[in-house]
Amino acid sequence: MNSEQRNYWNGQHKILSGMITKPGAHTEAAAIILELHTALYASEEGNGEQATYEDALWDQLLESTARSYPVQTPGSRNSIVWHLWHSARIEDITMNILGADREQVLHTESFADRLQIPFPHSGNGMSEQDIAALSAEIDLGALAAYRCAVAGRTRCILSALQPGQFTARATPTQFRRVREEQAVLETEQWLFDYWSGKTFAGHVLMPVTRHNFVHLTKAMRVKQKLQR
Repeated sequence: MNSEQRNYWNGQHKILSGMITKPGAHTEAAAIILELHTALYASEEGNGEQATYEDALWDQLLESTARSYPVQTPGSRNSIVWHLWHSARIEDITMNILGADREQVLHTESFADRLQIPFPHSGNGMSEQDIAALSAEIDLGALAAYRCAVAGRTRCILSALQPGQFTARATPTQFRRVREEQAVLETEQWLFDYWSGKTFAGHVLMPVTRHNFVHLTKAMRVKQKLQR
């Protein structure tokens, strides 16, 4: 994404924020969500689509750059692969447990094993030792496939929503699932508190769109610093 594309993305996100909970604007809001979401995740090879933010990040990205940790950049010391994994995990948890109340993508297609890391949680509150281990050990091909699968599942969930459902909230049972599946570290109670105050619309506006945008931006800063 260049600066013009980022400004457009931010403008569309602001428009979405003002209409997402209005049942009468459901169709338009859903279209904007799809546009914003598609612009963030990697495009499918050979489909002729415009390059996305993730496409730009992966383009000519060295593996040593992707795994480098720690990196001193504004707002983060974490590796590129950590940012990509963390943002996908947050989306997987919020959309599939708190949103649709279905199985996490992590537990489909053997992703928990294919990623080759022992971390089922969101990445919030990780120790520096664990971040270093993840950065060194995560399988890059599996990470790319996992992100693609998370994005595809999210779009299926969103396309099935009916007018008025953006105001729905997760149930205590769904939050209990987050704990039972160890999707968030027990030390990160603040994240449970934060999510409990969000409607489905709130999860779309942050984890699904803005949160991804922020972490891709942080990852791009790492790439630009290390591959000048």
